[in-house]
Formats: sequence, C-alpha cells, structure tokens
Amino acid sequence: MKSEIGLWIDHRQTVIIIVTDAGAETKRIISNLEKHTRFSSGSSEDGSQEDVRDRQFGNHLDSYYDEVVAVIRDADAIQIFGPGEAKGELEKRLERAGLKGHIVGIETVDKMTDRQIAAKVRERFPA
Repeated sequence: MKSEIGLWIDHRQTVIIIVTDAGAETKRIISNLEKHTRFSSGSSEDGSQEDVRDRQFGNHLDSYYDEVVAVIRDADAIQIFGPGEAKGELEKRLERAGLKGHIVGIETVDKMTDRQIAAKVRERFPA
C-alpha cells in the first residue's frame, strides 16, 4: 500500500500525517526535551558541566529522531516542514538511514495547528 507522509517538526514535538489509500492518520511524538540553553563562562569547571549538558541534549535528540524515523521509515514520499534546525537534522538522519531519496520537500514554516499541518500535507499529497 502506498504511504505518503508529511510532518511538522521542531525539537519539542513532531506531528506526522500519514496518507494512505485508506485515508489519513495523525501521530504525535513528544520529545520531552527542555529548551536547550547555552551558557558562556570562562571557568573550565562550568565548561565541563556545559559539555555534559550538551551531550545529554544530543543523546536525547538522537533518541527523539530515532523514534520519528521508526514511524516514517516505510513511507514512499516524505514532506518535512517546521520552524527551526530540526528539519535539517532529521534530513541528515534520514540520509544515514538510506531514505534521502524519499524526501520530496523541505520547507521552513512557523508554528502551525494540527489542522493547518493536515491541510498542508493534503495539498502536497491529494487523495
């Protein structure tokens, strides 16, 4: 069965719209990430704590992206949109998973409601 996916992503959540012959389904993945803040300090002790926080943030993002990839892995076509860096980070992750050829578009958009996301995906992948 043909499966086309459009998703809105940022570091906090992903809203995935899966379009198949049977209709559309919405899934949401929450990252449970706290906002990543960077601190500048001259102290090496503070720097090492910052390194630990950066590493924890990166590990948490890796788990989050793994969860997103697991849901969209079988898609024939993938549309990615969202406001920040997460789009490009997910694109790199999909490339490493051998799925770059399935990406049909990447677009920068601001915050959207679930209905706006679904409408954008239906516009790209009409039934």
